[in-house]
Amino acid sequence: MLTDYHVHLRPDEPGTEARDYFTAGNVERYLAAAAEAGIQELGVSEHVHRFRQALDVWDHPFWLENARDDLDAYADFVRETPLRLGIEMDYVAGREDQIANLLDSRDLDYVIGSVHYVRDKAVDHDVWDIWESVSDPDRVWELYFATLAEAARSGLFDVLAHPDLVKVWGAGRPPPERDPRFYYETAVEAIGESGIAVEVSTAGLRKPVREIYPSRALAEMCVEAGAAFSLSSDAHVPDHIGFAYDRAVEAMTDWGIEEIAVFAKRGRRLAPLGGAGTPAGKEHAA
Repeated sequence: MLTDYHVHLRPDEPGTEARDYFTAGNVERYLAAAAEAGIQELGVSEHVHRFRQALDVWDHPFWLENARDDLDAYADFVRETPLRLGIEMDYVAGREDQIANLLDSRDLDYVIGSVHYVRDKAVDHDVWDIWESVSDPDRVWELYFATLAEAARSGLFDVLAHPDLVKVWGAGRPPPERDPRFYYETAVEAIGESGIAVEVSTAGLRKPVREIYPSRALAEMCVEAGAAFSLSSDAHVPDHIGFAYDRAVEAMTDWGIEEIAVFAKRGRRLAPLGGAGTPAGKEHAA
């Protein structure tokens, strides 16, 4: 079995309007790409900050700038397609009740929980860059993985997205001096206790870090903790569907992962991990 659940029907760039991408024609392009990559389950999970209802959760300036679309219209559209319906929901500490209200009132197949922000600063957005306010990389990593642990324990999410996103900049940001496994431990303990699925994402291969999320060390710690895993590309265009899945499946097998999570109506089952998807020769750089 191969899945791709962390998928966006439109790019992140300004001017990418919902009406141009939430179309039957665009869905067909994604489905065709999934079929070519050997993916049996395809879902979409648009960024919550693109929807007006997200402002009931948080009024961060970036969200205020981007929250233009209607979440229910998005859900209604996806329900008319063969796609699984998901959403990528940021974890915002202290706003758990508001997040629950937004999620529980929608008929979703799964919820992908992401930690992009620590407090009000981002680990992957250069405008809101946390490194400008927290100059110590060890402190950044400590804060990030502590927040990831809170997200896992919140019970709000089915999947924990790109679990070591803090590494996204690669050499562009200083690494921690301490062994990263020291910081992983906090999150891994929460993952093991909560039962949330951990996302294996090939998106990092398209980013400056040029690595799969999670790192081998973090993945092996999660395996030891008994975690379930999902597999996704974080696609924003059809060509990213199943991106570098041959490398992901090889890595997962090497880490001791034999099954992946499959979702419907917020329920999860495990299926045998399938063979490689898109061949290496068909990888596309972002």
